[in-house]
Order: sequence, then structure tokens, then C-alpha cells
Amino acid sequence: MSSVIQPDPTAIGDISTPPFAVLPDPATLFATRARRLRQLSTVSEMAPYLDFVAGIVEAQVAILPGLPEPELPDAEALARAREFGMPPLDRTRFALDETVETTLDRLFNAARAVPKPETAAAALGRLTRADAIARTEMVSNVLGHSIPVEALAEHVYVAAALQVHFARLASRLELGRLVTVGDGICPCCGGPPVASLIVEWPTAHGSRFCACALCGTLWNYVRIRCTSCGTTKGIGYQEIEGGSGTIKAETCEECRTYVKVLYQHKDVGIEPVADDVASLALDLLMREGPYRRAAFNPFLLGY
Repeated sequence: MSSVIQPDPTAIGDISTPPFAVLPDPATLFATRARRLRQLSTVSEMAPYLDFVAGIVEAQVAILPGLPEPELPDAEALARAREFGMPPLDRTRFALDETVETTLDRLFNAARAVPKPETAAAALGRLTRADAIARTEMVSNVLGHSIPVEALAEHVYVAAALQVHFARLASRLELGRLVTVGDGICPCCGGPPVASLIVEWPTAHGSRFCACALCGTLWNYVRIRCTSCGTTKGIGYQEIEGGSGTIKAETCEECRTYVKVLYQHKDVGIEPVADDVASLALDLLMREGPYRRAAFNPFLLGY
């Protein structure tokens, strides 16, 4: 692994005006993710797991048609969130309703057909037999990033269903009504990024966008700045020696965390959730050092 405690020198060229955020299109979001996972599995030692995750994401795509319309917060709640710089999709007040229950049921049913290890199959069986109280607790665990080690597998399926639900909610928000809610925090649902992307778009030349692991929203974020604590001091970049230079760990000396930066302008096929999973080797190397992983990815629970 090489380490450079210097600003990333990638050129910041032409003047452009990147959008504040890009809301997800659920059908495109999950279909693109599934294709990327299948592509990555053909060249990875992690192929069995990448194929399993691809199967779960394909299940997410399959259940989208016909789901009940999700209920957005009312106008008063949305206005209050904007006024006080809070995410409009409040995780702390989230409650299961008919749409969420249907999404959970359909995802669990679709996941049965996904080829999986015996342990994953057993976890899905336990999950489908769980009562309403247990379901509610697992949803709360995922949204609060407080997942018991002994039930990681069950929570993967719950998180996959919540990704569908929150992507659908976020896609229905008004982009122009979103506001900044904090460093490295999704302006839609208040979650941390799974990674950040350096993009090459017509209106965003060399700009950086954080990617929400839950709702799929992308939001513009200053480069060479910690996505955990917001400092611009002591930012460094580490990568696997001999790598392609498309995935690096951005480290922070202030809070001693790291989040991956994915250079999508060098590889347009990069998808944040998929490539974060496929680059687990970088996480394993980072565990040998002083930095802890600050990103959240439901398909990398335990790391």
C-alpha cells in the first residue's frame, strides 16, 4: 500500500457549476448496480459473494413494479426540515406502514430464489418467521447503524428492502427544496456516504459527490475535505500498491477515519455501492493501520 499525505493532484480544470444534489431514479439505480456487480464478479476473487449481492440487487429491481406509493412527510414537516437544516426523511421518526411492510415482504420473497450459502438461507428463513416487534427492531437497527453481530445476515435483507423504500421516497422529493444538513450527511435521509465519486459530467468537471448508501442520493461535496468531520487538515490518500488508481481511501488525521474515493471519471462504470464491496481488499489493508472505516454499506456489515 502506498500513502500520500498530500492533496489529491487530479486536475480541477474547466469552470463548471455542479448541481447541489442528484436524486435517485430507483429503477436505474438498482439495475445499474446489479450490472456492475455482475461485471466485477467476472474478474474478482470475491465472485461468489459479488454474485450473491447482485442477486439481492436484482431482487430489488424485480419488486419495484406495483409497490404501493410511499407516503412522504407532510408539507409542514418538509418546511420545518428545510427551515432548521434537517433531512426531510427523518430516520428518527420512521415508522413501518403498509408500504414498508409490503416492500419487506416482497424483498424477502424475491430473495428466496437468489443462490446463497446455507447460512444466508437460514438467516432469511428466520427473518420471514420474525414477528412485527422483531421486524421493527431490525429496521431501527439498520437506520441507526446499530446492528448486532450475531444477526448481521438478517439485517442485510432488511437493509436491502429499506434501500428500495428510501430510494423511492428520495426520488419524490423536490430537489430545489433540499438544503445542506451537515458535513458528509445525505441531504435527503441524513445518512453517511458509502463513498464519494469524482465525476466528469458536462456541468460537473472533476467535481466530487458523496453517495448515500441508503437512498442513493448524490450530493456535491468539496474535494480534499473529510466526509466525516469536515476538516481540510491532514487529508491523505492510500491505495493498494500497483492498483489502477480508481479507488483510494481518503484518510483524515483529525478524526482518524477513512472513506473511499472512487474516480468515476477514470472508469465510467464505477457504481459506489458495488465498487465499495468489490474493493474489500483495500478495507482489509486499512484495518492494519490507525484509521477506522466511517462509511456505511449494508453489504459490508461487520467491516
